[in-house]
Amino acid sequence: MVHPPPGTARPSAGPASGATVGPSRGAVVTPDAVPLDLETATVGTRALAALVDLTVVVAGLLLIAVAEGILGVSGFVPGWLGLALLLLFAFALQFGYPIGFETLTRGRTPGKSALGLRVVTVEGAPIGLRHATIRALLGVFELLGTLGAGAVVTSLVTARGQRLGDLAAGTLVVRERTGRERARAERFAPPPGAEAYTASLDVSRLSAADYATLRETLRRLGALPPAAGARVAAEVAAGLQSRVRPAPPPSMPPGVWLHCAAAAVQARRPGGVDPARPSSPPPVPTGPPAPPGPPAPSGPPTP
Repeated sequence: MVHPPPGTARPSAGPASGATVGPSRGAVVTPDAVPLDLETATVGTRALAALVDLTVVVAGLLLIAVAEGILGVSGFVPGWLGLALLLLFAFALQFGYPIGFETLTRGRTPGKSALGLRVVTVEGAPIGLRHATIRALLGVFELLGTLGAGAVVTSLVTARGQRLGDLAAGTLVVRERTGRERARAERFAPPPGAEAYTASLDVSRLSAADYATLRETLRRLGALPPAAGARVAAEVAAGLQSRVRPAPPPSMPPGVWLHCAAAAVQARRPGGVDPARPSSPPPVPTGPPAPPGPPAPSGPPTP
């Protein structure tokens, strides 16, 4: 009896079987039931972004206060008007700053941009004026009324790290992928107990599209219910086994056979390179150097 390797994802169902994928922590599912691979921001990263934004707002308020003091002392602006302008600008900074930036830049304030964060809807779409306004209004209570404690507690207890403003607006803060992240090739090792069978497999008839099916199926096996996943693994294995020899032992589960086939495809590539990823072209053989030709005949000496 061959057992799946430790840490191997269980067979799971895909869209063909009608099963639905339950969102994990931070998962975003579009209205078309397409899961998006988005990473939710941590409380610490959001706190740093809020600190950057708070620094910008406080700096703006200090500049306004200095300008109001200079104009008021010099007599250009009456004292009551200067105070009214100061309160007006303070209100504009408190609400206009997050609402304006998040609306115009699709969910990013200067603090969020510095930390690589963005606010999106729970469906993964860009936020609009309504979302930004709701978040800013509730942010006064969460961030100022409770000195940020309310936002921290709510973010820790919710499944996707949402504060009250996010819950009311239907948004969440995600970490954007950066160009510094390097793509990692998928590696599949033969399951324990199936090394000899994996080494004997002839997978030369599997195309790059077949391997892509293998890889994507194995990547999603652990996200779905075991019963539905077993059905999908059996369907995928049944569609590929006719092009692979020898046939699997009767006791081998379809999910284990998929791992064997994927490992065999990678093993037959030079260095175990993922065949679904582009690789550098092989060097062009130059062959042995050509033997030197006979020396050119010399003519009669010049008089």
